[in-house]
Amino acid sequence: MKLYLDTSTPQTILRLDETEYRIDLGNQLAEKLLQVLHQKLQENHADWTDISEITFMAGPGSFTGLRIGSAIVNTLADQLDIPLFKSTGEQVPVILPDYGRPANITPPKK
Repeated sequence: MKLYLDTSTPQTILRLDETEYRIDLGNQLAEKLLQVLHQKLQENHADWTDISEITFMAGPGSFTGLRIGSAIVNTLADQLDIPLFKSTGEQVPVILPDYGRPANITPPKK
């Protein structure tokens, strides 16, 4: 089972294989994230040892969220002896609009 974790924004994104969860843990991220992850593993009839690799969104984003998330994924990868991959905001695919002509950006009026 592949685990993806993004703690860079106020809403934590947790993906187990293709199942994605968006969880708002607020200022309880450090206290609740491992509990929520364990609960989601159980809902998917899995356990910690079923995780085969981890990908972590390493930023940019919230300093505290990234610090907590990186501590958790580094510990899990080390203890489970599984690969850990880093993803960044620059690697996330983005769809840009096609306006059909060059953008007409005007200078501010003041």
